[in-house]
Amino acid sequence: MWFFFHLEAPPLAADRTSSRTTLVAGVSAGVVVVFVISSSLLVCFLLRYRRQNQIARQVDTFDDDPMEDDFEKGTGPKRFRYSDLAVATSNFSDEKKLGEGGFGSVYKGFLKELKVEVAIKRVSKTSKQGRKEYISEVKIISRLRHRNLVQLIGWCHGGGELLLVYDLMPHGSLDTHLYSSNTILSWPLRYEIVLGLGSALLYLHQDWEQCVLHRDVKPSNIMLDASFCAKLGDFGLARLVDHDRGPYTTGIAGTMGYMDPECMVTGRTSAESDVYSFGVVMLEIACGKRPAVARGREDIIHLVQWVWDSWESGRTLAAADAQLNLEFDDREMERMMAVGLWCHPDRTLRPSIKQAVSVLRFEAPPPSLPAKMPVATFTATIDSSLVSAS
Repeated sequence: MWFFFHLEAPPLAADRTSSRTTLVAGVSAGVVVVFVISSSLLVCFLLRYRRQNQIARQVDTFDDDPMEDDFEKGTGPKRFRYSDLAVATSNFSDEKKLGEGGFGSVYKGFLKELKVEVAIKRVSKTSKQGRKEYISEVKIISRLRHRNLVQLIGWCHGGGELLLVYDLMPHGSLDTHLYSSNTILSWPLRYEIVLGLGSALLYLHQDWEQCVLHRDVKPSNIMLDASFCAKLGDFGLARLVDHDRGPYTTGIAGTMGYMDPECMVTGRTSAESDVYSFGVVMLEIACGKRPAVARGREDIIHLVQWVWDSWESGRTLAAADAQLNLEFDDREMERMMAVGLWCHPDRTLRPSIKQAVSVLRFEAPPPSLPAKMPVATFTATIDSSLVSAS
C-alpha cells in the first residue's frame, strides 16, 4: 500500500471583538473623539508602513546576492520592471490567464521590446511558500542551460510583486494532453518526451557543476514547446547538492503519487527520488492512467503495482493506453514499461538516471526485474483526484 497525505487548512483565528467607549457630550468630548480618531489613523499608518517595509525586505532577500551582478551585466535572466510586465499582460487580465496554482497564477504576455510571447508567473502575495519558491527558482533555474529545461527569461520583485518570466510553451503541459479527449499524443511523440525528460534529469543529476534535485517531477511540470519537445520546469522545490557530498536533502517535498515512498517516511530526498518520479511518469505516459488506479469498486492500487501485475502475467502490452489503438512500437513500449518498473519503490535496486536513459536509447539491454515488486507496506489514505478507472 502507499502513502497519500490529506492536508487541511488551519482554522481561522476567532474574530476579535472591539470595545466601545461612551463619550460625554460637549466640547471636551469632541476633543477626545478627535484625539481617538487621530491616534487610530496614526497607528494604522505605522502598522501599514511597517508591514510594507517587511514585505519589501522579504521580496528583496537576495538583492545583495552576487548573482545580482550577473543579472545586471546581461549574463543571466533580465530584470524587468513591473510596469512592463503589466503592459505585456493587459494588467494581468483574466483573458490572459493561462492557469492558476497553489502559489499564484500564470499569464500569457507579449514583450514588445524583445518581440516575443512569454509566460509570466505571478506569485501570490499571501503565500510565504510561494516567496521561498520564487527565490529558489531564480537562484537555480537561472543558471541552468539545457534544451529540455524551461528557460527563465527574467524576473521582477518590485512594488510588492514577485514575477517570473519564461519562454511560452505553445502546447502547454503534458498532463493536459494525456487526459484530454480533444488531443491524443502519438506514440513517437510520447517516446521522445520520455527521452527528453530523461536527458533533462541526466543533466541535472550528473552533468552540471552541482547535482540538482528537482523534487517534483510530474506531468504538469513537463511543458511542451511548438515541436512537442519536452521541457522540465517549476524548480520551486529544487535543491542543490555538491557531487562530492552526501546526496540527501531533508524535508518532505513533492506531489503524492509521484513521491518516493522513502521520502514520505524519512523526509529524505535524493537523486534516486527523482528517478522514482521519472518511473511513475513513464508508466503514466505509456498507460494513460494517473498514479492511482481503481481496480474494482473499492480496490485502489498504485500505477506501478497495476503495471507490475500485467508484467508478471506476461501481458505487458495489455496495460498500454487504450487511446493509442495499438498504434505503437512493441519493443519501445515494453522497454518503457520495463524501465518504469525498474524505478520501483526499493531505492537500493533503482537505476541511476544514466542507466535508465541508456536502456531507453537501446544502448543497453533491458533490466532483469524481480519476480515480485519489492515494496514495503504502508498505511494509506487515497487522494481521489489521483484515481483513474481501470
